[in-house]
This record gives sequence, structure tokens and C-alpha cells, in this order.
Amino acid sequence: MVIRPRTEENDYQVKLRNARRFLERGDKVKVSMRLRGREIANQELGLEMMHRFGDDLKDIAKIDQRARMDGRFMVMMLSPETAKK
Repeated sequence: MVIRPRTEENDYQVKLRNARRFLERGDKVKVSMRLRGREIANQELGLEMMHRFGDDLKDIAKIDQRARMDGRFMVMMLSPETAKK
């Protein structure tokens, strides 16, 4: 799942719906965000979007890996809540 810091609401909802479908199926979801140009200087916008994505899915998913920077990408891993041990 690739999102952008300035992803519009409709596109965001589509990606959220797809991630929810994957999680309900039992798959893990890797959410990545590519930052370009000045977006790298304003990483807090990307971090807010990643936190929002995680919060919107917290009813069916757990966060395996919090959002972290990996070069120009911000990466977060989610897994289905039923996969708890």
C-alpha cells in the first residue's frame, strides 16, 4: 500500500478499504510513503498520515512496526488482530 502525504480523501478511503480487505483475509499490510522534495523537510505531515492510517485500522489490525524512515520512504507494518499470540 503506497500513500502520499497529500493523498486526497477519496483516494485515502480507497486505500484504507483495500488494506481492511487484506487484513480481514489474514494478510499483512506494508504501508509505505514516498517523500519527495520539500516533503522530506516536513516529515511530520507524513507521520500524521501514517498515524491516521494505523488509527483507522486499529479495530482489526495491530501495528507490528511503527512508522519509521527508510531513505526517502516512511514504512509501517500492520498485521491482522487475529494473529495475536
